[in-house]
Amino acid sequence: MSHINVEIKARCADIDFVRNYLLHQGAEFKGTDIQTDTYFNVENGRLKLREGNIENNLIYYKRVNLSGPRESQFQLLKIPEPLLLKEMLTQSIGVRVVIKKKREIYYIQNVKFHIDEVPGIGNFVEIEAGNLLADLNKMQLQEQCDFYLNELNIHQEDLVAESYSDMLLEKQGINEG
Repeated sequence: MSHINVEIKARCADIDFVRNYLLHQGAEFKGTDIQTDTYFNVENGRLKLREGNIENNLIYYKRVNLSGPRESQFQLLKIPEPLLLKEMLTQSIGVRVVIKKKREIYYIQNVKFHIDEVPGIGNFVEIEAGNLLADLNKMQLQEQCDFYLNELNIHQEDLVAESYSDMLLEKQGINEG
């Protein structure tokens, strides 16, 4: 089954401000995950295997690269043995890029927040208003995202359109396409 997120990603110069805001709002802190996202070569959308101490998932998603709130359609499968799956996918379709990051995970109801430290790229905050935990339509999810953009004092120039994989590939001089 496919779910919908309305999500944003923004560069974050002050992760302490974001963390303090979330804690003062009673956000549920799920923990700090040290994640490795392995993106595989696929013709449509993106397929990544997330390995972490909290989350281990195979994620397929389609999303347009737009700065600001954008819709993402995704499918997520929990993976009990990520190393075996990674070996199988690597051998069969090949790896596009690997992203390593430190991610703090918070929830306020159905809205998931990430504070990410990505070596070589920088610090970011992500807001994902999703219908996985709540029966909300796209407009309601958009309103939640807009509310937290304002609350976290995120400005238009802070917004990032690209995924971490695109940013790293660009930094390495490898063009998307």
